[in-house]
Amino acid sequence: QLQFVESGGGLVQPGGSLRLSCAPSGFTVDRYAVGWFRQAPGKEREAVSCVSDSGGSRSYAESVQGRFTISRDNAKNTVYLQMSSLKPDDTAVYYCARYMGRRCTVVAGAVGDDEYDYWGQGTQVTVSS
Repeated sequence: QLQFVESGGGLVQPGGSLRLSCAPSGFTVDRYAVGWFRQAPGKEREAVSCVSDSGGSRSYAESVQGRFTISRDNAKNTVYLQMSSLKPDDTAVYYCARYMGRRCTVVAGAVGDDEYDYWGQGTQVTVSS
């Protein structure tokens, strides 16, 4: 099955940090942009960040700008999301997905169904004291 495998989620206190990783299984992403999404209980999925195929262009949702950093290592076929200054509102299941192009932009309100093809199963991030 072609999908991403996400890891690195967990329970963290407000103000803490986590680094999420995602790696594709059965395909490569070196020629594609990759995005991170999240979905909180009772809410629609939302775009968090995305990175171009080379890693040179990055885009963030306003809610995470300045706190999250997306990066990628194409030699390892892995994409990362470094999350700092975490807040309870960041609690969600985080997913990565392959964008059907080389460059991407986070669009407020977009759920990614039309622009992203392969997805992962998600990793839970819980921010709580």
